[in-house]
This record gives sequence, C-alpha cells and structure tokens, in this order.
Amino acid sequence: MIFRGKVWILENNIDTDMIIPGKYLSFTDPSFLAEHCLEAIEKGWSNKIAKGDILIAGKNFGCGSSREHAVVALKAAGISCIMAESFGAIFFRNSINLGLPAVEIKEARKRFNEKDMVEVDLEAGKVRNMASQKTYLFPPLPSIVLDILKAGGLLPFIGKTNPNNFPASYLRSTLSS
Repeated sequence: MIFRGKVWILENNIDTDMIIPGKYLSFTDPSFLAEHCLEAIEKGWSNKIAKGDILIAGKNFGCGSSREHAVVALKAAGISCIMAESFGAIFFRNSINLGLPAVEIKEARKRFNEKDMVEVDLEAGKVRNMASQKTYLFPPLPSIVLDILKAGGLLPFIGKTNPNNFPASYLRSTLSS
C-alpha cells in the first residue's frame, strides 16, 4: 500500500476533542464531521486538505476519549495516512479498524515541512520526502493490520474473510488483549 500526498503538520498532544469537538458527537454524517475537523486548531482547516493528503503529528496524537468520530472526520476530510511520533492507543486502534493507516515515525515533525510531497510505503516501512529526497524507515505494520487496511477497515475485512478459515490463534490473541 503506497500513499502519496501533501504534508500537513500538527503539534504534540492533539487530543480527539481537538480533532472533532464533543459538541458534534451527535452527528454521524462523515462530510459534516469533515467540515469541523480540527476547527479547534484552525477554523476551516479541512478546506485546505486535498484527497490523499498526509497528516504528520508529534507525540501522543489522538489522546483523550475513545471517539471514533475523530478518525471518521480525518478520513472524510481527505487524509489518507497519519504519521506521528506516537499515538493514543485507542485512537491508533480506531484508525486501523476504520481503515485509516497510522504509522509511528521518530522525529516525524522535524523531517518534513508543511506542504512537502511524500510517499508512504506501508509494506516496505518507509516514507520518502520528495522535496528533500530523503527516505525514513518505520517499523512495517504486521500483515494482519495491512490486510485490515487493504480491506478498508475491520468490518469490511471480516466481511471478506471466511469465518471457518479465520485463524483461531489471531482471535485468541486479539480477544485476550
């Protein structure tokens, strides 16, 4: 899976309430949520995003509540992939489950400038900054995570998977965590 897009950079500790404020949680329409995505940081932020753009953040991105709305808003705004120095654990899991790739990369904000074009190769575990021509490595995602992302999220993945052939060891490890 390869993603190419323009970079948008955020700071450390961007919580889910900053991604989509709590006052919008009664809404479920992705396009409505996209309109209000990151408005706590900048009104109209989502208007500058083009489909396929890539979000880069500092430490602890997506900390806070367990709201899936945050991932839905980012994805509907056009973000194709998120790279951060670290993620809130629930946000990371929601991101994968909803089909939005999230990868950890050290010093992510220092390696890119806003609006740089980048190419992220999830399977190879590398990101190339096309502006500087530098390539950075990150731990490749496990194959089951890549399969979930390729399917578009956990529910589409399960829908495509024959339950009789679903690996029991994976179910045991997932249910016990």
